[in-house]
Amino acid sequence: MGDDVEDLDALPPPKPVALGRPSVVVEDVSVTYRAETSNADELTGWRRWAGQLRLSMGLSAITKVEALKGVSFTVREGEHVGIVGANGSGKSTLLRVIAGVEPAASGRVLAVATPMLLGVNAALLNAMSGRRNVRLGLLALGFQPAEIRERMAAVINLAGVGAAVDRPMGTLSSGQGARLRFAIAAAAEPDILLIDEALGTGDAAFAARSKRTMDELRSKAGTIFLVSHAAQTIEKMCTRAIWLHEGELIADGPASPVARAYRWWAHNIAQDEQEAADVLLAQAKRRKWGDS
Repeated sequence: MGDDVEDLDALPPPKPVALGRPSVVVEDVSVTYRAETSNADELTGWRRWAGQLRLSMGLSAITKVEALKGVSFTVREGEHVGIVGANGSGKSTLLRVIAGVEPAASGRVLAVATPMLLGVNAALLNAMSGRRNVRLGLLALGFQPAEIRERMAAVINLAGVGAAVDRPMGTLSSGQGARLRFAIAAAAEPDILLIDEALGTGDAAFAARSKRTMDELRSKAGTIFLVSHAAQTIEKMCTRAIWLHEGELIADGPASPVARAYRWWAHNIAQDEQEAADVLLAQAKRRKWGDS
């Protein structure tokens, strides 16, 4: 099985569902890291002087990285929210804060249920086979042995890793491991599911199966967040999209227009058209996305 999703355009748009009450509220969330740097010139004030001193002593200078900058939004039951942005934009940090596995420097997150972050709730053991990991993961999620026997085939089929499911996890690709994590987590039918890149690691058949599964979760008033570098995946899988850039929320609206705006910005960056990309970024920040 390949590692690239093929023919996403063949997938139908997400099914509309009636939205329920707010399920996740993110209020003015900021996250700041301390990181090492070998360039004191990027520092300001006394930190530049201190950084130069540390570098002169053969040590690394310390800089402050704002991973998230006052991010706020509200998500309702039945929404499937895609999060796009370049590397280092804060996408994965936002998921970890929502999941409660990373603290915010300021602000808060409110949720109606415990969010399930893919890969945290279904950690896989390399020495065990994929099949035994599925059984262990379902046990960890609270399923009884009889329930596990009933669900095993469906979980393995959703993951779509074929005969590799009976090999040790350490021999599987990272994409196959991600698909197994997704299949295990989806079996629990969580109220809030957080997915970081797992759906960009399969072929067209896996994309179709995972999309059907997410549509079913949403129809039961589930809330899903999907982080992906691929704007096309967000456009086809999600009903809403949030675009983060250097920790700042740039756009929040219907999935197709937001994902396409991000894709056009990313294209200009790839073509070294920085001035055009800056204009597009400014336009996206000013735009009122609404239901366009």
